[in-house]
Amino acid sequence: MAEIILEALRSAILISGLVVVMMMLIESFNVESRGKIFMGLRKSGFAQVLVSALLGSVPGCVGGFAAVSLYTHRMLSFGALLAMMIATAGDESFMMLALFPGKALWIFLILFVLAVVTGLVVDRIWKGSRPLPTRLEDTYEIHDDDCGHEAHHDEAELGGKGHAVWKRAVMFIGVLVFVAALVSGLLEEETPDTDGLNLLGEEWMYWLFGVLSLAVLGALLFASDHFVEEHLWEHIVCRHLPSIFAWTFGVLLSIGILFHFVDIETWVSGNTAIMILIAIAVGLIPESGPHLVFVTLFASGVIPFPVLLANSIVQDGHASLPLLADSKSAFLRAKALKVGIALIVFVVWGLLL
Repeated sequence: MAEIILEALRSAILISGLVVVMMMLIESFNVESRGKIFMGLRKSGFAQVLVSALLGSVPGCVGGFAAVSLYTHRMLSFGALLAMMIATAGDESFMMLALFPGKALWIFLILFVLAVVTGLVVDRIWKGSRPLPTRLEDTYEIHDDDCGHEAHHDEAELGGKGHAVWKRAVMFIGVLVFVAALVSGLLEEETPDTDGLNLLGEEWMYWLFGVLSLAVLGALLFASDHFVEEHLWEHIVCRHLPSIFAWTFGVLLSIGILFHFVDIETWVSGNTAIMILIAIAVGLIPESGPHLVFVTLFASGVIPFPVLLANSIVQDGHASLPLLADSKSAFLRAKALKVGIALIVFVVWGLLL
């Protein structure tokens, strides 16, 4: 039991840290550019869906975290969010590329095309409808007069310069320690060694993320007190971090305890007739891990391609955990739609073959 708790804690710290730093990156880029970076996304529904699907196609969950952050701040439509959730295969992408790279690329291509088409159709059907509620009922705030590096602001309203200094220091040290732990492998899950350089491996992605995080450290050093206190501290650290960590740790701990007592692999391989329904049901779990069963079973020839594809459509790794914390209605609706899409794809596949 202690091992389950420690693994859930490790994963919760990793996910929460990635999400929060990603949100800080987006917040910094958006405010520094006066909103110009994401202005094009607001104007083009197609661009939203395409960018979100591309983020979902990035192996692992970092791209998914970025898309969820954009959605919760009203930068992406629900159709674009759904596109990301269909396109992503979570951390299972790394295992697919290692075990069957050729077939894995076909799965990623099918998921991407399906994601773009579905996202555009959903946005077309629900065009003009009210966005699904999130804990954030605003967008990224842009202040023309007080968010630049050389901006002046009212220290009295923000609690004084002393408050900004210690908040800046706490966040800087926190981000620095997290990135150091990330690139050193302290938060990385143990995986089998593979021959050669894997450019899409988790270690490489974490190093890239660490380099990008230098922008956050730069903002914490040089940005205005207003931006550091209101945008980063109050908005992200105080409002988002506790909820994201609590939900992530709770879900991962519950799943870990469940799978400790249930042999999913034996259950799946012993019920061929209902395998597709099991694959879809397991896909509902918002975590990377349980879905590796279907990857390994497919690699060993136990299950057919449509079963793995159906599971890949419904599952989205860890990417949807921050969404569960911010907008449960969006999470549930997206999962329900993905189940329907997986069933339709499976039926069509069966008719064609």
